[in-house]
Amino acid sequence: MIICIVGPTGVGKTKMSVELAKKYNAIIINCDAMQVYKDLNIGTAKITEEEKEGIPHFLFDIKNINEEYSVFDYQKDARKLIEENKNKNIIFVGGTGLYLKAALYDYRFAEEENSTEDYSKFTNEELYQMVLKKEPNTDIHPNNRVRLERCLKKEKADIPEPVKLYDHIIIGLTTNREILYERINKRVDEMVKTGLIEEVKKFYNKKINTKPLTSGIGYKELYEYFDNKVSLEEAIEKIKQNSRHYAKRQYTFFNNQLNVNWFNVDFKNFANTIKEVENFIKESKNDRN
Repeated sequence: MIICIVGPTGVGKTKMSVELAKKYNAIIINCDAMQVYKDLNIGTAKITEEEKEGIPHFLFDIKNINEEYSVFDYQKDARKLIEENKNKNIIFVGGTGLYLKAALYDYRFAEEENSTEDYSKFTNEELYQMVLKKEPNTDIHPNNRVRLERCLKKEKADIPEPVKLYDHIIIGLTTNREILYERINKRVDEMVKTGLIEEVKKFYNKKINTKPLTSGIGYKELYEYFDNKVSLEEAIEKIKQNSRHYAKRQYTFFNNQLNVNWFNVDFKNFANTIKEVENFIKESKNDRN
């Protein structure tokens, strides 16, 4: 059985994954693009050893910050783990929907065309609008120029009707927008209190400017602060704002690209949500049998 736990940042995916893993004697596979990197701990809200409660976790901390890791790499690694653990229950957890789709569906990669188009004459916003015409549900950030140009240079990588390769259930954790944004803001404040600035400063002092640090939320904003481009207060506010925007993009992807079964989280008594999800999984298994 493969269970996937998805949702925006800050809704309790990690806790849910561990509780379900204990119940179903499952292994857990990371599905967060930033958590594959070593030493990006506070800014990615990475699970701690204590929080793992002895559950085997995979695809966490597998790459150094200066190593490249793509969705294609993830697809190979995740499918290898699935094949190696066919006799076990597997739980995917994380907010990177594209990684999950690439692993579980017949997601194909197209080679970039040898396009002679010079995109340097266009602004990021103009490129973004061009991409939206091509892929209305794109999850590419308007300021990610590299990905915008890459998208315009290649044929659509995904087949029109993606084929499910592995039987699975996707559980989505959610809450109303006001509560979510409040939780995101508090989470960022907690990250700062527990050492986020110090975590990022170590990389900055070493003059490391790899993609995870220059594009990852919580890292790129503090790099601007260390470059004296913004104040610390402005950087923290940017982290909160970008986290909220990212949550919106996550919802867009999940709702348009994946078959998610959504559950409203009871933050006052998370056990209620766990029980609700367990009951749904039980019913789904009965329907399949």
